[in-house]
Amino acid sequence: MHKNRIKLLKSSSGVALATLISRVLGLLRVILEAKVLGGGATATAWQLAFMAPNMLRRLLGEGALGTALVPMLSHSIAEKGSAETRRQLSVIFGFLGALLALMAVIFSGAAVLIEPWVQRDYGRQALLLLPLLMPYAFFICFVGVITSVLNSVKVFFLPAMGALLLNIAIIAVLLAAPGFQGGIQTVLETLAAAVVFAGVIQFVLMLLLLARHGMFPALNISVIKNLKVIKDLWQLTLPGLVGASALQISLVADRLVAYLIGSNAIPALTYTDRIVYLPLSVIALALSSVLLPSMSQAVAEKDYSELFAILRLGIRLVMYLCVPIAVFAVIFREPILKVLYMRGKFDDVALRETSLAALYYCSGIPFFAAVKIILPAFYARKDMKTPLRISLICIVVNIILNLILMGPLAQGGIALATVISSILNIALMLWLLHRDFRQYELKLKAISFEMFRDALAAGALTVLLWYTYPMLPQLKIRHLPLDLLPLTISGAVFCLGYLLLTAISGSPVPRELFKIFKK
Repeated sequence: MHKNRIKLLKSSSGVALATLISRVLGLLRVILEAKVLGGGATATAWQLAFMAPNMLRRLLGEGALGTALVPMLSHSIAEKGSAETRRQLSVIFGFLGALLALMAVIFSGAAVLIEPWVQRDYGRQALLLLPLLMPYAFFICFVGVITSVLNSVKVFFLPAMGALLLNIAIIAVLLAAPGFQGGIQTVLETLAAAVVFAGVIQFVLMLLLLARHGMFPALNISVIKNLKVIKDLWQLTLPGLVGASALQISLVADRLVAYLIGSNAIPALTYTDRIVYLPLSVIALALSSVLLPSMSQAVAEKDYSELFAILRLGIRLVMYLCVPIAVFAVIFREPILKVLYMRGKFDDVALRETSLAALYYCSGIPFFAAVKIILPAFYARKDMKTPLRISLICIVVNIILNLILMGPLAQGGIALATVISSILNIALMLWLLHRDFRQYELKLKAISFEMFRDALAAGALTVLLWYTYPMLPQLKIRHLPLDLLPLTISGAVFCLGYLLLTAISGSPVPRELFKIFKK
């Protein structure tokens, strides 16, 4: 393997470790949410209210703006030096702060005006919580942008650790919830305050990281008048921002359709989403955050062979790791849900509704991951318009499928529609890359063969383990789920068996991973 790609994998493993710690805490947070809030109306109110600041974070923090900043700042540092880049950042931060403050006021005001007209109790409760949560959007969007700035100077691990704070704050409140006076409303309001507090602390720590790495904005009133950098960034960001906005509209449409299905549908999708998001974050997002700067550097050097070599490596890795996770998660979804959520206010009804969503959602894990890996191949070339067009097509397809499938499959139909639109997204992006760069092979036939071979190995192992599962010993310890021990044994045997089978069948990935971790 090329030395740069070995370095890339080592960097991504560091980000993956930080992300893993954060996502494990995030999963613990959702487990406690299921216990304290349940799987019905209260959980729906909290998740609807939290959706708005999360939407802004994905749009202006981790989304199009952050993505456009990485290649822009990488080129600026290489061509103009860090001093000029810091001056550009002061302009960007100034305008971003004004925009975020305005949006927080608009969202909060709209919630107050709409609340009296909403019929369902959990809808009104969500709107009352929204003004308390909106300050978090201001701080967390800045955190996402600062993370992109640090990634552009190859700082990955510490920014990825920042998300721990939000999870720790929410977990602390949920653990203390049984002793609260004033009922569930007090719990929800305290959760909102904890979220804002975590955002403030994370924002301050990220500013300190900027200063430590010499990227703190050069604060100067005269610099703010330089609007060229905003114009350049806007041109890069607008296509991605429109696409990301359309994606968020699609997500809102998903939740609105789920809102109409019933009070259990939104929590079912959310709790399943957290299971899917754990491998997606650890593998795909961690790798893509390292892929984009590496791809941007390859494009800057006009080394397109390296660009496509990195892309092939990323696709092979996520498929090798995510296909078995999807197979195991689909077949063992009920034991997984029982171990994670079956306690407190999460009852048999919530389990049944969540299992339906998990059946379809978990099957999409490899495809959700592949989208994250392929997108940097466009963004590194500052091609924001092509992914925009593709995402708009896929979003329209997703909304149509939601309306068609919600009747027969309820929230399972929403999950299935998301999976189908992700597959379409991948197919269109790969087809366009093949059309525009025919001289650089993606070797999709070889990758597809590897994926099929790995899926067969994972499927055979999982079916075998499913039939032996009832014979495994169960835990009979107070406060611990009965399924914990058999599920742990099955998962460990599955991981070891999968590595062994794929190594014997000739997959090069186990050997490559072993070399990386050995170093």
